[in-house]
Amino acid sequence: MPDETASVRLDLWLWAARFFKTRALAKQAIDTGKVEIGGQRAKPARGVRVGDALQVMRLDERFEIEVLALRDVRGPASIAQTLYRESETSRLAREQARAQRAAERAGYHPPDTKPDKRARRLIRALGDIDAS
Repeated sequence: MPDETASVRLDLWLWAARFFKTRALAKQAIDTGKVEIGGQRAKPARGVRVGDALQVMRLDERFEIEVLALRDVRGPASIAQTLYRESETSRLAREQARAQRAAERAGYHPPDTKPDKRARRLIRALGDIDAS
């Protein structure tokens, strides 16, 4: 029977659950307010318990998760995924945001070559129009 008072440091758990590549990155994310426990900012040494609700911001993604198990050792991804459960709304929002970013990138095609003399003059002229 698991101990109900058992806890693991937040930065250590985030590293073990593979949200961040290193423990230092997890600590930095916590210090900058990208991780919340129960809607409140936390410190890296705060204890995480089974049943805690976490919000984790990583790059452009937001995870809303519930802690299912504790672990302070980093293991394979298959084990790390059993440490938490992500809410369905969080997963859908992340997938929609990822699809939107992919659609935005699909419309842009960088030029194959550097601009020639005429194109540089046009670019410079457009820059002058914006400045005035």
